[in-house]
Amino acid sequence: MVQRQLPKPSEIFELMRFKKPQLNGRTRRLESALTIEDLRAIAKRRTPRAAFDYTDGAAEGEQSLARARQAFQDVEFHPSVLRDVANVDTSTTVFGGPSALPFGIAPTGFTRLMQTEGETAGAGAAGAAGIPFCLSTLGTTSIETVREANPNGRNWFQLYVMRQREISYALVERAAKAGFDTLFFTVDTPVAGARLRDKRNGFSIPPQLSLRTIGNAIPRPWWWYDFLTTPKLEFASLSSTGGTVGELLDAAMDPTISYEDLRIIREMWSGKLAVKGVQTVEDAKKLAGLGVDGIVLSNHGGRQLDRAPIPFHLLPSVVREVGGDVEVTVDTGIMHGADIVACIALGARFTLIGRAYLYGLMAGGRPGVDRAIQILTEQIVRTMKLLGAHSLEELTPAHVTQLARLAPRRL
Repeated sequence: MVQRQLPKPSEIFELMRFKKPQLNGRTRRLESALTIEDLRAIAKRRTPRAAFDYTDGAAEGEQSLARARQAFQDVEFHPSVLRDVANVDTSTTVFGGPSALPFGIAPTGFTRLMQTEGETAGAGAAGAAGIPFCLSTLGTTSIETVREANPNGRNWFQLYVMRQREISYALVERAAKAGFDTLFFTVDTPVAGARLRDKRNGFSIPPQLSLRTIGNAIPRPWWWYDFLTTPKLEFASLSSTGGTVGELLDAAMDPTISYEDLRIIREMWSGKLAVKGVQTVEDAKKLAGLGVDGIVLSNHGGRQLDRAPIPFHLLPSVVREVGGDVEVTVDTGIMHGADIVACIALGARFTLIGRAYLYGLMAGGRPGVDRAIQILTEQIVRTMKLLGAHSLEELTPAHVTQLARLAPRRL
C-alpha cells in the first residue's frame, strides 16, 4: 500500500515554475504560434476580410490549392534508424548561389495591402535568415527599395510579360542594375484566373469602402491605422492602380506571350533564368532544351487554372526527365517544413513559400515573417533528424512515398 503524507511546500515549489508574463502583445501572439496554421488563424483575426481572402483564396472552386496541400498530407516517410543526427546541415546552393535553408520567399503581389511593411519585411527577414527573396512584378515595393532592405542577401525578380513589352524590358534592366541574380520568367498567367472570393468581396486596389467593409474594419482599427498613415500603395510596374485585381492583371498580362518572348528576355538577362509556372513534363523537357537554368513547378498557388496539375505529384517525373539539365524548384501548397523535406527528397533543388510567409506578415509584420521562417526551419530540422538524414544530400526518394488519392481513371 502506498504511504501518503502531507505535501511539503518546498517540494511543491520545485515542481512548479511560474512563467514570466510577456507584456508585448505582438510577441505574445507570435510566440503562441507553433505552426503556419496558427499564424494563419492570427492573420485572419487581424486582417480585414477582403485583404485576407485575397491572400488565402485561390481560383474558382479552389480545388488546385486544396489538392496541392492534400498531396503533402498524403506523404509517407521512411526513416533510417541508428544514424548520428546530433547536427544537421540545411544549407544548399541554388541558381549559382548559397541558401542557408532549402526554401526561399516566393513572389507575391499587392503585399503591402496585406500588412504595410510588405516586401520590406519579407526581404529583411530573408536576408537575416540567409535565404533568397523574390520580388513580384506586381509588388508594392520598388526593386531598389528591396535591395536596400536586403543589401547583402540574394534578391530575385519575378517577371510578367506585359502587353507593353517596354515595361517588362525596363524592369529587367532595373533588376540587373540592382544586383538581382535570378529572374523568374512567368508563363502561367496569359489572363487572370477567376478569383471568386475577391469578386464577392468587391476587392479592388485601392480598397473601396462600403457598409460591409466598414463593418468588417471596426474590430480591426490597427490595420486601417497602418494603411492610412503609411505611404500610398503603389506598384512597381503599373502606371494605373485602379480597378479590381482581375482587371489589373488582365490589363498587364498578354495572352500572346510566346517562346519568342522567352528568347528576348534570355538575351537581355545575364543572370540565372528560371521559367515559373511549368505544369507538364513535356513543357519541362522543351524548356530544358532551350537552355534555361531552372524551372519552377507551380500552378500559381492555385490562383490561375483550377484543377491544374499538382506540382508535388509532377516532381519525380520532371526530375527524372530533366533534373540533370536544369534545377527544379517547387511551390504551391507548402505549409510545413516536412513538405519541404519531401520535395528535396524527391529531387527538387529548392522550394518557395508564398502564403506561409504572408500569414506571418499579416500576423505580426517583420517579426511575424521571422516567426514563419523559424517555424519552418524547426520543422525541417526535426523531420531530417527523425528521418536519419544529417544533410539535404542524404535525402533520397527512398525516404518518401506519395500515397495515391487521385489516381487517373483508365479509359
